[in-house]
Amino acid sequence: MAWWKRSAPGPDARVITPATRSPGPAAMTLAAEPGDVFDDAFLARLELLQVIARRLFRGRQRAERKTRKVGSGLEFADHREYSPGDDIRNLDWNVLMRLGQSLIRLYEEDEDLPIRVAIDVSASMMTSGGGKLRYAQQIAAALAYVGLANLDRVGLTCMSRKVHTSLPAVRGKGRIFRVFEFLRQAPRGGPTDLRAACSRLAAESVQPGLTIVLSDFYDMDGAFDGLNLLRFRKHEPVAIQVLDPVEVHPETSGLRGDVSLIDCEGSEPRDVTLSPATLRAYAEAHERFCATLASNCRARGIPYFRAEIDQPFDELVLRMFRLGGLLR
Repeated sequence: MAWWKRSAPGPDARVITPATRSPGPAAMTLAAEPGDVFDDAFLARLELLQVIARRLFRGRQRAERKTRKVGSGLEFADHREYSPGDDIRNLDWNVLMRLGQSLIRLYEEDEDLPIRVAIDVSASMMTSGGGKLRYAQQIAAALAYVGLANLDRVGLTCMSRKVHTSLPAVRGKGRIFRVFEFLRQAPRGGPTDLRAACSRLAAESVQPGLTIVLSDFYDMDGAFDGLNLLRFRKHEPVAIQVLDPVEVHPETSGLRGDVSLIDCEGSEPRDVTLSPATLRAYAEAHERFCATLASNCRARGIPYFRAEIDQPFDELVLRMFRLGGLLR
């Protein structure tokens, strides 16, 4: 799905949705430092967010996560037949005495959770002056901060068809400033290609873990293929769809009449006549698109969260924690 802007001569050109012209090679340069994104007020909100998150997960040891592995641990998982060489201390003596079967008790292992936050930096994320991308950066930084404070290993990746740059996994609360610097300096631009981006992300991950994908997901087929590939490679993907309210409710743009629309990711211009009925039909189609994405994620057991940028980022992150989709 593409997002468009009006192309018309004179100073009265109007915008249908927050969009930018198709970026050329110049758009792939390093981003200017957005001082208003990671300022002191943002840090204060992160600290408060961490305090609340700690209360939500009170009683758990730091860096302990349930895994699919079985081995040494405290919580019983299953039995298996005894094999020569097994530690007899793990024999289930009750079963042996009652049933005469030699079974080994298996336990769930606890380990630190590798977290990878992947941010879509394609051209469609930079619409409306980059509002969606800045919001995605704030969410990424907030999730990274909570993970680092819990002594998890956290890495980040910025991705599009032309961009793929990663911050290797780091540990410790003080590393949040490396996260800020990475997000500020990462290049951006290019078309959306979630299939290729997730494929490369899965290939370069040494150890699977929680993989959070922040995107507008305006690449439906690629999104499903990419998220499924992460699942196939034993990752636990989480989809966070970042939306601008004007995309959801285009009638608020005030745009009417004959316009020439240009795809922000490079397609040919298209002349259309916009009426209230056309904008309503567009809004309904967009809602069906989002509902299909959410439904397909649920069908595959992938947590899905809808994030409109007019909602405070910390409220969104706390809602994710309360619903149990992140940092389980």
